[in-house]
Amino acid sequence: MYLALLSHPKADKYGIDSIKLCFSGSAPMPVDRMKEFEQRTGAKIYEGYGLSEASPTTHFNPLFGKRKAGSIGIGYCATDYKIVDIATGLEELPFGAVGELVLKGPQVMKGYWNMPEETAVALRDGWLYTGDLAHMDEEGYVYIVDRKKDVIIASGFNVYPRDVEEVLYQHPAIQEAVVVGTHDAYRGETVKAVIVLKEGAQAAEEEIVAFCRMHLSAYKVPRVVEFRSQLPKSGAGKILRRMLRDNP
Repeated sequence: MYLALLSHPKADKYGIDSIKLCFSGSAPMPVDRMKEFEQRTGAKIYEGYGLSEASPTTHFNPLFGKRKAGSIGIGYCATDYKIVDIATGLEELPFGAVGELVLKGPQVMKGYWNMPEETAVALRDGWLYTGDLAHMDEEGYVYIVDRKKDVIIASGFNVYPRDVEEVLYQHPAIQEAVVVGTHDAYRGETVKAVIVLKEGAQAAEEEIVAFCRMHLSAYKVPRVVEFRSQLPKSGAGKILRRMLRDNP
């Protein structure tokens, strides 16, 4: 919704500078677009986090405290959380290390209805394993990196799509971007960027790749760039990455 407002040619004629307070969730918001929206409206966007298994919310940037762009904030009262290793899910990781976000609290589900095996995977010793990769700073603010299932493994390197997307959103011609892994006979997977350009803007594949090379390590740079007029989205406007990954 925020990206749609930014890209609408007549948005400024409808008093968007009267907006004072905004909330964002469901999917990580590109920091560059967050800053652009705030500059144009004067509003502040507060990002939070929740999931169906822990409804409605577990984390939020405090309205009357420190807000950190790119972070989902800190846990709500009575919500415990930590970052654990991906391999076993048992070792708590130090600040700054990327692992799986696990949490417990009064909003966590009792289990999946009539699905004991799935429940045993998601709930372990009272902790809900979210399936989201994240890291935490010394003040307890959590930064979502990506979903475990969305990580691209290219030539043995882990590539987090959000890292690449954050760079793509800095390109002046790009309106929307999503990064997925695609099969590669040599690398196992390779990085693919699917892009929607701003109205009237032009950019070639070589330009996008060169731009990424200036800001990313070589193994993260997209090897394939596809331009589309629109991206598949849910009814809530969330980009459906799975459709692009499963139906290239």
